Parts: sequence; structure tokens; C-alpha cells
Amino acid sequence: MRAGPVTIIVALLLILAAAVVFAYQGLTLPGDPMPTEGWIALALGVVFSLIVGIGLMVLLFYSSRRGYDEPSHFTPEDPRD
Repeated sequence: MRAGPVTIIVALLLILAAAVVFAYQGLTLPGDPMPTEGWIALALGVVFSLIVGIGLMVLLFYSSRRGYDEPSHFTPEDPRD
């Protein structure tokens, strides 16, 4: 195996390990609980993100079904060129 793929795999494993350590420390360290306003903001952010994502997917399927995604029809080029 060449050095390129091995380097990429090692780098990705290191990033994964760092993410696991960071998540573990974040979940186990003592701290103040999140206030009610924080939970409300989190819920509103999730709901808004879902609305935007679902709305964009609906528009994507709608435009695909209606033929709005078809390429434009151009006039043929002048054969004298």
C-alpha cells in the first residue's frame, strides 16, 4: 500500500479519536445545566432547519416533475461559421 492512503487513514483516525475525546469530556465534566431559553432556542433551530430542508426538497421535486430542470432549447448555430 502506498503512503498516501495510509496517511489519509491515519489522519482521519486521529480526527475521530479527538472528536471522541472531546465528546466524552463535554458529557462528563460538571457544569451548569442549560437554561430553559437554551432549550427553546435549540428546538426552534431544529424546527426551522427542518422546515427549510423539507421546503427545498419539495421545490426540487416539484421543479423536476414539472420539467423546469430541462435544458434550454437553443437555436442551431449558423453552419456558415
